[in-house]
Amino acid sequence: MLASSTAGERERLRQLKVPRSTYHAARRRAYLEGWLQDRYIPNPTRFHWGRVRFVLARPYADQSSELLDSWSREEGAVVVWGSAQVALGVFFHTDLDAAEEAEQRLKSHGHAAWSTTWCADPGGESIPVYFDFEGSWAHLSGAAGSLGYPHGLGGPHPADGEIRDRSATTADPRRAWAAAELLHRPFVPEGGIRSPHLVGPFGLPWSQQRLLASGWVTHRVLLYPAKVPPFSGRTTDQVLWIVGRLRGQATADQLFARLTRDCRVYPFLFVDQGGVLLMGALGKGGASASSSESAGTEPRRPVMPTLKESLEGIEIIQEASAQMQTVVDHRYDRLLERRHS
Repeated sequence: MLASSTAGERERLRQLKVPRSTYHAARRRAYLEGWLQDRYIPNPTRFHWGRVRFVLARPYADQSSELLDSWSREEGAVVVWGSAQVALGVFFHTDLDAAEEAEQRLKSHGHAAWSTTWCADPGGESIPVYFDFEGSWAHLSGAAGSLGYPHGLGGPHPADGEIRDRSATTADPRRAWAAAELLHRPFVPEGGIRSPHLVGPFGLPWSQQRLLASGWVTHRVLLYPAKVPPFSGRTTDQVLWIVGRLRGQATADQLFARLTRDCRVYPFLFVDQGGVLLMGALGKGGASASSSESAGTEPRRPVMPTLKESLEGIEIIQEASAQMQTVVDHRYDRLLERRHS
């Protein structure tokens, strides 16, 4: 599910080699217990969002609630996570000027002792991993590898003549309706409550399937680490935020390859703005660390020396995943108003 594969149910059953009833029961339970949620994520370059802003902050101990509240009310806020010691916000903006204005507005509130911002152009390769937990899950479960990791955000800007701004998007009522319906699908039930495991793309109208197939909108299945119990001594009970600047000739691609191949660390978030990196990863706390590697497992390359080879000015913030409050939970429905068909 985390691979967000476009394969149909028959192909999934062939890959899993389990009975159909087992597959459906396991999938339904994973959703009902809160491990998974479906989201439809718009490709910013296909619409009118020219910048995606990531903000990592340390709120004042007595003002964390105020900070999260102000962030959640900001226009374009799609993700807001936070605790008493760290907060992450993701905001979609039309252009760099709008992003800078919003940045100054949030700073004026004065709720944070420290903050860093990445204002990424989604038309390039600056967001190669965007809330993709499949790599972490594969390591937790002992799987041989991943199927879709990593999923990023954005991609090349549309070619000349393709729609890429809001006015042009709304000029096509069918496309505008289909896009808004997809983004609202996890949150606006039709005729009653829709079970969370039925929010996926199977059975969608052709107009919405076409948006998914053409890359205007991406269907993703997201993991909620705080809900996942330990497995064979391995846990995902810690969230780590890593910030640093690339050294000399080091590149983000090289560092990412070393982390995933040699250290077996799989960031769920990876942002590069001009050589300044933001990474989010899942880890394990104290007691579980010594039992997380099974006997006979090849030793992993230490993470910190690997980071130091490529980065300088490294800052690491660690927080228990259970302490990270989700205030805005991938609410891309905020970006497009739902229309009547």
